[in-house]
Amino acid sequence: MGISRDKWHKRRPTGGRQAQIRKKRKFELGRPAANTKLALGGAGRRIHTIRTRGGNKKYRALRLDTGNFSWGSEAITRKTRIIDVLYNASNNELVRTKTLVKNCIISVDCTPFRTWYEAHYALPLGKKKGAKLTADEEARINKKRSKKAQRKYETRKKTAKVEPALEEQFASGRLLACVSSRPGQCGRCDGYVLEGKELEFYMRKIKAKKGK
Repeated sequence: MGISRDKWHKRRPTGGRQAQIRKKRKFELGRPAANTKLALGGAGRRIHTIRTRGGNKKYRALRLDTGNFSWGSEAITRKTRIIDVLYNASNNELVRTKTLVKNCIISVDCTPFRTWYEAHYALPLGKKKGAKLTADEEARINKKRSKKAQRKYETRKKTAKVEPALEEQFASGRLLACVSSRPGQCGRCDGYVLEGKELEFYMRKIKAKKGK
C-alpha cells in the first residue's frame, strides 16, 4: 500500500461512507516524510534529489547544519550555524529528536550578525556595561578613520538601538530564530531571527516547557 492523498477512503462530512469510483492515481500519491535532522558533530548536510510530476525536482534534506537567517529590523541576512531545536508547537517529539520543520524554533550562532553590527555601527554588541574590550575588538571598533567616515558612523550610531532581550541573547552567543522554509521540500533551512512580541511569546513558551 502506497501513501495516497485521495478522498475516496474518507467519510463524507455527514459521516456516510463514499463508494470508491476509481483506483489510485499517480497525481494522488504521497511520499514518506523527510524528518530532516540537525547534523551534529560535524556530520555535514545530506540532501537527496527527487524527480516529481512533470520532470520537476524536489530537494529532500535529510541532515542540515546551516541556513540563511534574516535579521528583520536591520534588514540583513547571514548564513549561520544551527545549534539546537528548542520548541515546536505541533509536537515535543520533534524537539527531542532535533527534527527541522517549518515554523520550529531553533537557536543559531550569533557571530555573523555581531560581526556585521560592529562593522556597520562601530559599536560593541552583547557586552555588559563597563566591560573592557579585548585588544582585537578595540582595534576593530575604534580604529582610526577619516573625518568623513567618522561622521558617517556617528550618524549611524543614532539609530543603533537593539532591544534588551535580543542584546541578552547576543551576550550568550545564541539567537532564537524561526524556520520559514520547508527543509523536506526545498532542501534548505532558512528563516528569521525572533524579535519584539514574537520573541517574548516564544521565550515564555520555552521557559514554561523547561519548568515542567
